[in-house]
Amino acid sequence: MTQTSTDLPSGAAGETFRQTLGRLASAQKGAARSAPAYSRFVNRRIGRVLAAWAYRRGLSPNAVTGISALCTFSAVALLALVAPSTLVGVVVSVLLVLGYAFDSADGQVARLTGTGSAAGEWLDHMVDATKIVTLPIALGIGMYRFDVVEDDLWLLVPLLHVVAGSVYFFGMILTEQMRRAAGVVSTAATGGRAPWLRSVLGIPTDYGTTCLVFVLLGVPTVFLVGYAAIVAATVVVALAAAVSWYGQLRRLASAAGAA
Repeated sequence: MTQTSTDLPSGAAGETFRQTLGRLASAQKGAARSAPAYSRFVNRRIGRVLAAWAYRRGLSPNAVTGISALCTFSAVALLALVAPSTLVGVVVSVLLVLGYAFDSADGQVARLTGTGSAAGEWLDHMVDATKIVTLPIALGIGMYRFDVVEDDLWLLVPLLHVVAGSVYFFGMILTEQMRRAAGVVSTAATGGRAPWLRSVLGIPTDYGTTCLVFVLLGVPTVFLVGYAAIVAATVVVALAAAVSWYGQLRRLASAAGAA
């Protein structure tokens, strides 16, 4: 069925889907030089298409966040409740990819419509915080329930992911809030030499990489090696970031004391 202009939001009346995409592109935040490759080059573009679709159907940013949560937590439930297989792995991966893309789309819709709010940002962060914890927990539960591994030590890998992922996320949010309280507004570096290099180096800790590794779920040995590599990289990055953040806050405190 062809949608008439009266079904569209006022800003979309009379414009094509391609034109909506163009307006979204002009409303984008600058792509951070350090943003991992999948998030920067793939997820944001998929999210833009989904944002155009959501906008033309009059969905609010919070509704888009809700769709993201539905996709993500459906994948989480599958990991805990259904025996691992190639099909399950593909479905889980697709759901996680869609959830991540809609997570990008909600902010794009908010910027396009000028309807961003503190409450919407809070909701988005709460969904992120929940998925960071529940995804590896669900994986561990599924591994235990369906005897995926012979050595139970492998069950410690998703538990380590819970700790590293949640600490890294909390540290990032807390540091940003404390920097804002000190009057420092973070800006993403969008230039510099070889900006693609940092994006490529960030692939192991990219959430998109985590989404895609579940395609290997039907081959447990290969999956666990890939997943363990992601967790190890997350631990290293979380530790390095914690040292950097602590140093930044000490310097801010020193500068404030000197002033």
